[in-house]
Amino acid sequence: MIYTCTMNTAIDLYVALDHLTPDKVNRTHDEDYQPNGKGVNVSIMLKKMGIDNTALGFIGGFSGRYIADALQDLQITTDFIEVDGITRINVFVNADEEYKIVNQGPMIETGEVKQLLQKIQALTADDILIVSGSLPKGVPESVITEIAEICKKQHVNLVLDTSVNSVLDTLPYQPFLLKPNDEEIARWFNKEHNLTKNELLECGQRLLEKGAQHVIISRGERGALYLSKEVKLNANAPQGKVVNTACSGDSLLATFIAKQKQTDSIEESLAYAVATGASTAFSKGLSDLEDVPALRKQIKVTTL
Repeated sequence: MIYTCTMNTAIDLYVALDHLTPDKVNRTHDEDYQPNGKGVNVSIMLKKMGIDNTALGFIGGFSGRYIADALQDLQITTDFIEVDGITRINVFVNADEEYKIVNQGPMIETGEVKQLLQKIQALTADDILIVSGSLPKGVPESVITEIAEICKKQHVNLVLDTSVNSVLDTLPYQPFLLKPNDEEIARWFNKEHNLTKNELLECGQRLLEKGAQHVIISRGERGALYLSKEVKLNANAPQGKVVNTACSGDSLLATFIAKQKQTDSIEESLAYAVATGASTAFSKGLSDLEDVPALRKQIKVTTL
């Protein structure tokens, strides 16, 4: 079974307007509300690709119930821990420029963190756990390392897509897959942003040497890199009009995992993942997959 874990769930409110002007009433011409948080996005995309999964994490208040109800409507199993407070609502504005307003979310108590760890301890060999997104208030960065240690003992394949620095502390526990973007990997290694492809490959190689089994580095409009001990691959990004980049990395990750479950090759999994990530960036929200085959045709995967 595949499990996703979103500790900082959210509702994403997407709005579109021609211009965003200060000190004026700015009226939108389009809006959309979506259950969100990086792991929630992964759950939805996995289900769209026919892969059953269970969503773990924290939810609170009316907005948290909206997320649980929306996932259940999609026939995604949920096992959230309900907390005090209100799950955050983020706002993404598409106007003359793209604006992203991301809120903090509720405080999580120590006992609630322990409940989550107990749920993870119940996972069994060959399960996949995908931990994605930021940490809410009250959750220490060390929880990522604790999860990695549990997964190592339980023989659970751990996938991490989070920017917290403690990801580096998980490497002795040999996480199955890390998916940083280029900004995150630069920060982990105390380097300037806008690293070259060769610099990113060097950083990815260091992650492998320290214990990661697989690494995908998402690069936005420049595509993605994949590294393992056996092969290093580069995939370009397809062309299209960017509408909302917020969930594209989640779509890429979910699609890669889904295609691997469906026994596609690494090369085809990466190409299809990049196409789906781009499709999401060209949409208000998560891709409906309709344009993915056409976008896939623009992508070339090369061995490095």
